[in-house]
Amino acid sequence: MLTVKSIPAFNDNYIWLIHNKDNHCVVVDPGDATPVLETIDKFGFTLDAILITHHHHDHIGGISELKRRFPSTKVVGPVNEPIPGLTQPVEDGDQVDIFGERFMVLSVPGHTLGHVAYVGDEKLFCGDTLFSAGCGRLFEGTPAQMFDSLQKIAALPDETEVFCAHEYTASNLAFALVAEQDNPHLQQYRDKVIRLRANGKSTLPSTLSQEKRINPFLRCDQPSIKRSVADKAYDDSDLETFAALRRWKDKF
Repeated sequence: MLTVKSIPAFNDNYIWLIHNKDNHCVVVDPGDATPVLETIDKFGFTLDAILITHHHHDHIGGISELKRRFPSTKVVGPVNEPIPGLTQPVEDGDQVDIFGERFMVLSVPGHTLGHVAYVGDEKLFCGDTLFSAGCGRLFEGTPAQMFDSLQKIAALPDETEVFCAHEYTASNLAFALVAEQDNPHLQQYRDKVIRLRANGKSTLPSTLSQEKRINPFLRCDQPSIKRSVADKAYDDSDLETFAALRRWKDKF
């Protein structure tokens, strides 16, 4: 299996660095080149490729500088989004090889219209679609698109590790604990997250099995979630439950 390092950036971003035993690496969503280059220099890595999930600046801002340092680096990203230096446009169903491991490209619109995720080696790099205990805001897509994207992710194996792009877990849990107050898994997870953050540690990666237990946006079929949005939803469908939950979270 591949090894992944987290590179903190900005206030709460994570740039993910995947490397093999031969000191070659791939980075995911490098919004800032500086910490990436510091990590590469520290470990003596060579950068082979950059994977991009969507076009927001905090995910693409470091591409140009990384390309100047490593001109042969491939830039892999969504075909329908403006990604600087893109050399390998990808869409749903495409495959990307990372050091002998095959990663499938998933189209996951919602946060942006062209957002993609990469899944392989029991790992999911999902950008701003799924967060631990939360999901991304709908800047471009519709509730139906994001709901479908999350359902696609939820269908992956439970042991899949979730490498999302932001350390939003504590704030997401504050909302989740209001949305589903009687969920004992949430209360246990909150205690774990408090300990991790108090020690300056990351809460990521999560796992899909954990997210299915604690993430309200993956639990819209549960009666407890439907009850919590009953006065905010237009009907009791899973999709409208999700939409009402997302509207609520936007104002939380």
